Amino acid sequence: MRASLRQKAIAICDDKIKKKGETVGLSFYAFFANKNDDPELLMEAAVWWIKTHELDHFVKAVKIRDMIKAGL
Repeated sequence: MRASLRQKAIAICDDKIKKKGETVGLSFYAFFANKNDDPELLMEAAVWWIKTHELDHFVKAVKIRDMIKAGL
């Protein structure tokens, strides 16, 4: 996952956790607007989420943030 996507994902996870608490879940779609304006980046996130880590559709934001920070 490219550095810009990692930074954006961490910021979004932090924001969701701050607003809704540590039990909030999200999907990789949370990292994007409601339009597909960058399909290559969307696919990069999807591959990381689905293929590389075999995560469920919704995962705790804390787990995702910690995985990204750990460089997974």
